[in-house]
Amino acid sequence: MKTIIIIPVRMASSRFPNKPMALIGGKPMVQHVWEKAIASKLGEVLVACAEKEVSDLIDSLGGKAIMTNPSIPSGTDRVFAALKDYAGVDELDSIINLQGDMPLISSEDIVKVNIPLTQGFDVGTLVTSINDEENKNINITKAKVTWIKNNFIGEATDFYKTPKLDIKNVYHHVGIYSFRYAALKKFVHLPTSQNELYHKLEQWRALDAKMTIGVNYVNEVPISVDTKEDLIHAENIIRNN
Repeated sequence: MKTIIIIPVRMASSRFPNKPMALIGGKPMVQHVWEKAIASKLGEVLVACAEKEVSDLIDSLGGKAIMTNPSIPSGTDRVFAALKDYAGVDELDSIINLQGDMPLISSEDIVKVNIPLTQGFDVGTLVTSINDEENKNINITKAKVTWIKNNFIGEATDFYKTPKLDIKNVYHHVGIYSFRYAALKKFVHLPTSQNELYHKLEQWRALDAKMTIGVNYVNEVPISVDTKEDLIHAENIIRNN
């Protein structure tokens, strides 16, 4: 598949300002993510950023950064904006939205997010196992999955954060996505749906528009760095490894 990986980055996080440039093991977090994307060898890697500080870093690494409007509301919208002047965008088989706060994601798992697109889904994403503690955590997004390919590829039918008693076929969602260009364009032009507002989850915009979300199972969830405590946790993991 002809693939491009786009890492949307914005410094103005309300919970953790300037986190893309926060150091983990002496290296900015966004650099860790960029290196994992490069190592996947799927195709071109772009960083869609809103600040020159990030752009200068990626340029210094020999990478490519695209400046986007700081007021863009979401990472998915920023990914789409980065493709505005991209030559040959209609020839792309997959556009991967790799969040810039996942420094521990494996390159192998980035590759796996493409597989649902090969099975005909509009959007691809990843899930992994969930335990009781994670199920009770309102900060963790859960996905209910109907498996269709020997418990390897499935279809997500529900996303939520509030714990439920029945967790059969419920998994820990991993926030990385793959889109075909037509699906990405459709998604960003859809109005916000009622379920999206209720659950505060963007995935519902796609489900409410009858877009299909395919999932691939991976062995573990890479932590997302949303707080300074998460940053310390990620640094400890990197140090121990």
